[in-house]
Amino acid sequence: MFVALAIAAMSCTEKPSQPRPKGYFRIDLPEKQYTKLDTMRYYGFEYPIYGTVTPDFYSRNEKDWINVEFPKYKGTLHLSYKQVNGNLSDYIEDTYSMVTKHITKAMGIRDSLMVNHERKVYGLAYFLDGVDVASPMQFFVTDSTRHFMRGSLYFNLKPNNDSLQPVIEYITDDILHIINTLEWKN
Repeated sequence: MFVALAIAAMSCTEKPSQPRPKGYFRIDLPEKQYTKLDTMRYYGFEYPIYGTVTPDFYSRNEKDWINVEFPKYKGTLHLSYKQVNGNLSDYIEDTYSMVTKHITKAMGIRDSLMVNHERKVYGLAYFLDGVDVASPMQFFVTDSTRHFMRGSLYFNLKPNNDSLQPVIEYITDDILHIINTLEWKN
C-alpha cells in the first residue's frame, strides 16, 4: 500500500518547465510587381510596389540621395548618387571601405560583377554572409564617365540573418531588378 501511495504521489508532480525556444512569425512575401521611378534628375529605375521611395533625410544637401523603404520588413535600401568628375576611383574606394567595415561580423563576402553594355551600367554587388552582419548586401554601379550610384541594404532591427534570410533573398532579388532596370539620364 505504501509503495502504491508513493508511486501515485510521484506521478502527480509536474515536471519542471523548460523555456521554449524563441519562435519567429511566418513571413508572407508578396508577388513581385514593380513600378517606375522617373522623378530623379540623373537616373531612373523600377522598384517593387511594396517599397516606398523617400528622400534621405540625413543627407539633406544631397538631393539625389534616396531610400527605398520596405516598412513591412523594417528594411531600407540606401541609395546615394554622385556625379563623376575624375574621381571615380575615390568613389569605388569609399564603397570598398564601407563593405570591409563589416568584415568583423561577416563569415564571408562574395562579390558579383555587373555589366550591362546597352544601359552603360557597370559595377560590383557585395553579398555579406553571417548571422550578425548589419548590411547583407551592398553595391555600386557607374557608367564610368558621368554617373555613380552606391547602395546598401540595412534592417532596422538587431541582426539575426538566419531568421531574416528569406526576406534578405527576396529583397536582394528586387535590388538586382533595380540595378538591371537602371537608366542614366543626361
